[in-house]
Amino acid sequence: MDAADVTVVVPTKNEADNILPFLASIPATAPLIVVDASDDATPRLIAENRCDKTRIVRSRAHIAQARNEGARLATTPWLLFTDADVSFAPDYFARLHHCRDHAAVYGPKLAQAEYAAYYRWFSRGQALLAALGIPAASGSNLLVRRGVFLAVGGFDVTLRCNEDSELGWRLARRKVPVTFAPDLVVFERDHRRLRRGVVRKTLHSLTRCSLLYTGLLPERLRRGDWGYWA
Repeated sequence: MDAADVTVVVPTKNEADNILPFLASIPATAPLIVVDASDDATPRLIAENRCDKTRIVRSRAHIAQARNEGARLATTPWLLFTDADVSFAPDYFARLHHCRDHAAVYGPKLAQAEYAAYYRWFSRGQALLAALGIPAASGSNLLVRRGVFLAVGGFDVTLRCNEDSELGWRLARRKVPVTFAPDLVVFERDHRRLRRGVVRKTLHSLTRCSLLYTGLLPERLRRGDWGYWA
């Protein structure tokens, strides 16, 4: 597998401050599908800086819907779901050949400066859960065979956040192997939610994910993000 076999799917909304480093980290041979809901210069910057192998779709869909829209437009055998506020490690795409025999693979999200310790601990939590047989996938760094993704119905569109974790659990429950690859690294650059409070973000994620995983999250609470995107 090389970069040409993988379509990068990214939802964007007002990511003008983040989009250029993101684009610079993607090989020119990798197809890119952007599902954009921006009011700023994000789509213009993408068009000006990456015109080849790039498709921009304007949509007001929320994040789970946007990821699904991008996936349906892809034609490559692999889908790589990510976010515009990260950059891929320089060796990321060279390492994808190790994933060719897998069905779904997720890697860690780290940081190179601010909040680096937080992201290291988060990735250790991912590794621990993986050892226990519980995938803790992140939508910033999730590689899935397109056929597998479509067969399970994609992301749950009733969810406004944690749609990535839910997909990993659903795949695992259907006996699809979901592999944690600690060497497939992306780097976070935008820490707005952590700046509002590390404890707040951590409790938000743990509470929602625990309720989702155990099936205890009431249907009426699935459609809200509990202030995650505020």
